[in-house]
Amino acid sequence: MHAETSVPINPVIASRRSPRSFVADHQIDRGDLLAVVEAARWAPSALNGQPWRLVIGQRGDEVFAQILASLGIFNQKWAKNSSALILVASTTVQADGKPYGEYLFDCGLAVSQLVHEAHDRGLVAHQMAGFSKDEATKLLELPPELVPVIVIAIGQQDAPEKLDGPLAEREVAPRQRLPLETIVIKGLPL
Repeated sequence: MHAETSVPINPVIASRRSPRSFVADHQIDRGDLLAVVEAARWAPSALNGQPWRLVIGQRGDEVFAQILASLGIFNQKWAKNSSALILVASTTVQADGKPYGEYLFDCGLAVSQLVHEAHDRGLVAHQMAGFSKDEATKLLELPPELVPVIVIAIGQQDAPEKLDGPLAEREVAPRQRLPLETIVIKGLPL
């Protein structure tokens, strides 16, 4: 299902969704997993600082269980069926010791590229802010220079009916975004 865009855009972007229904026995291909993290690696960043660091767990391994345990209960219910969970953490200090003010923006660019690469490969990805950063830091024994930013579930999409109630409804709801007139506040006649 493509988004109803105001002008045609790249089909990978127009058809991307963030579903919560994952095929519980799908094993992600190692080459596909490497490709999605390679896409993140090539994201642009301020002063080429590349502050993002990825912690990758595949269903059934200890890292997956640790990332899953850091998620809120709502997210645990469905994310347990994903093929992989990726915690994105970041440095907050540049190589010269100065604060890295743009680290969240740069991590967002890396996540965007990762998500679109996953989608282009026939996988789906769902980003989650609903997790305990303290718990993730503790469970994954992250070094003090890294702060958790976001968790991404990746896998093969399953039928929406496998989710309960409101989750199933959200799964099939049309994608919606604010109109261009709301987000473009100056400089481009629409």
